[in-house]
Amino acid sequence: MILKTPNLTLRPWKPSDAEWLYHFAKNPNVGPIAGWPPHESVRHSLNVIETIFSKRETYAIVKKDIPIGCVGLLFHPDTNHWWGEGAAELGYWVGEEYWGNGYATEASQELIKRAFNDLGVERIYASYKLDNISSKRVLEKLGFRYYGELTNVDYSDEYFKEIAMLLEK
Repeated sequence: MILKTPNLTLRPWKPSDAEWLYHFAKNPNVGPIAGWPPHESVRHSLNVIETIFSKRETYAIVKKDIPIGCVGLLFHPDTNHWWGEGAAELGYWVGEEYWGNGYATEASQELIKRAFNDLGVERIYASYKLDNISSKRVLEKLGFRYYGELTNVDYSDEYFKEIAMLLEK
């Protein structure tokens, strides 16, 4: 499945994207604020593409043939939390060089439209770490509303607080 927006293409990740993924995902300003560690090598990035990014409804956010980020929907049992039947969890990130352009919002809008119109999803949850104000703003622009506060564990077994948001069809 390939989805198009005015500025972006959303497409499945390819092994040939590993170098670009590493370029963006090695940045310590990107992964940790979303709860995952900076990538350590191109091989690490390729492994992520072949495992995590190979799940259904997970897309590379592509700008001018460069995969600049990722947007995806997770379904049980791959979600961080059990949200119930008819629900999905939205996740996204964009490389730091592309922050501030609205790309996370634009890509997420397209995937939300697909979820509600084509996939039978009734509710979409998303969460952000308390200090990730940019992610909070993306969710607010998308129409999400406050759902609750959660405690989660990150890649280094550190507990952190996050805010869960909800968007209903």
